Amino acid sequence: MREKSKQSKLNSEVLYDENGDRIFTLENKKDYTLLVPSMIPLHFRLIKNMLEKIGYKVQMLDERTSSIAETGLKYVHNDTCYPATLVIGQFIEVLQSNKYDNQKVALVISQTGGGCRASNYLYLLKKALKKAGFGYVPVLSFNLSGLKTQPGFKLKVADYLNLLKCVMYGDLLMLLKNQCEPYEVVEGETIKTVNFWIEVLNGEFANSKNLKYGHIKKNFALIIDSFAKIERNIVPKAKVGIVGEIFVKYSPLANNDLEKFLVKEGAEVYVPGLTDFVLYSAYNNVVDAKLYGEKKVVAFVSNILYKNILKKQKDIIKLIEKQGSFNPPTSFDLTIKAREGYINEGMKMGEGWLLTSEMIELIESGINNIICAQPFGCLPNHIAGKGMMKIIKEKNPKANIVAIDYDASASRINQENRIKLMLSNARENLE
Repeated sequence: MREKSKQSKLNSEVLYDENGDRIFTLENKKDYTLLVPSMIPLHFRLIKNMLEKIGYKVQMLDERTSSIAETGLKYVHNDTCYPATLVIGQFIEVLQSNKYDNQKVALVISQTGGGCRASNYLYLLKKALKKAGFGYVPVLSFNLSGLKTQPGFKLKVADYLNLLKCVMYGDLLMLLKNQCEPYEVVEGETIKTVNFWIEVLNGEFANSKNLKYGHIKKNFALIIDSFAKIERNIVPKAKVGIVGEIFVKYSPLANNDLEKFLVKEGAEVYVPGLTDFVLYSAYNNVVDAKLYGEKKVVAFVSNILYKNILKKQKDIIKLIEKQGSFNPPTSFDLTIKAREGYINEGMKMGEGWLLTSEMIELIESGINNIICAQPFGCLPNHIAGKGMMKIIKEKNPKANIVAIDYDASASRINQENRIKLMLSNARENLE
């Protein structure tokens, strides 16, 4: 009855379902702007353009005011996961600023669909919006689990695959940027090269022919070659890997510009790519069928997707190895093996076994200095991250790992002092 009621009103101007939530219609798609929190800025500059190619008007939110967390805490309780506090606070501050026409915007928020608290973000956001006086603003859920669909916000399989191409481009640019920026002779040349390629790629997305994998693979090689031309002064630096909860690991808003801070402190940063999380999610569907008897059809499709993405990741690795100037990422099939002897693959709440595997993967690739960034009170990450540090250090005596909690009440000075202590140990080991 609910679906019938919704469908019968789709041609109206403003629609609500029986729960009082705004319905985002196909008519809304034409003139509404989607506001999206920017988790991983470099990648999202490409994703924004791809969504616009699909037919949406998109604005990535990069506001980083010091009051965002406090605003979030006004409208959600203080036990809420820190990423949710930030995202909700950022949305409400933007609406309060009247920077956009609040009558013509919709908010996009991701949902994991699993046991993580992120599955509840959508309902927390709706409750907060009503409390703040913005209950009329529609909220859209971005997920792969079919949760809370909206008639005006539906992506096709081809759309998701194109967004994945943005993720792979972003991962390559992030990898090369992090290996060039700490050593560049001409300050700013690395960022200039990153911006050049983002402009080129965004321009290419207008033509569907440029989204064929043959063309993309050629671009991978061109991108690697262009970064190799950046003049670098290779001097010994401490290499630091960043792992942790996905939002805190990538978002400068959540981790207080951690990557920039590490470069300023004289370190080279390595951050596992977002492609790994996509592979992790697909692989988990295969594991679910094996361990828990979940739908075999889902596992079959996920396995095809997993193998397809893994092959493309290996293509990038081969191209980087062939060029010879940079260290390639680890192939995800080796990331899976890294967890053996440490954690079971059935442990998959939040980042689950991937978090442990990424730490082992970093150590095996020679990056012994690791920051495990996690929201305070994130149970899966405290177990699979901080909780695994003891056994990792026992089996890998050179491991130099520090767990950093990020929360609205956490002191940035204390966080950075703990990181500086880790860097001090890293420099001693380097010498």
